[in-house]
Amino acid sequence: MRRVPRQPETPGSGIRRRVVDRLQESVINPLDTLAFTLGHPPRGDALLETTGRRTGRPYVTPVCDGTEGDTFWIVSQHGHRADHVRNIERDPRVRVRGSLFRTEWRIGTARILDDDDPRERVRILGRGNRWRRLCLQTSAAVATDPLTVRIDLDPR
Repeated sequence: MRRVPRQPETPGSGIRRRVVDRLQESVINPLDTLAFTLGHPPRGDALLETTGRRTGRPYVTPVCDGTEGDTFWIVSQHGHRADHVRNIERDPRVRVRGSLFRTEWRIGTARILDDDDPRERVRILGRGNRWRRLCLQTSAAVATDPLTVRIDLDPR
C-alpha cells in the first residue's frame, strides 16, 4: 500500500474539520442513511459502501451522487485522511447507490486520483443537475483537503 504524506492543514482547518465531522457523523449522515432505508433518498446524494481496513466489515458513507454512466465520481472532503479513502486504499472494491437515477447498489472498483483537480471536478459534475450541484457545492464549502475518487462500475 502506497503511503501519501499528510498535507499540512491550513490555519483553522483542523477545528473546522472536527466541527463538520461531528455534525456529519451525529446528524447529517444518520438522517441521510435513514432516508435511503425508507426509500426516499435526498436528491443529489448517494451511499458509498467500503470494506473496513481493520475490521473487514462493510461501512456506508453518504456522498454526493456522482453517477456518470458507468463511472461514479466522489470528491472526498478530507482527502487521504477520510476513512472511506483509507478503506479504498486497502480494498478498492466498493458498492454505490445513487439517488438521482434510482439505481440499486452497483459494484465497482475505486481509484484515487491524486493528479485530478477536485475543484474542477466539482464544477464539471455540477453542470446540468441542480441537486448534485447543491450537494457538491455544500461539500466543497467544508472540505479541508479535497481529493477525487473515480469508481469504474461493473456492467449490469
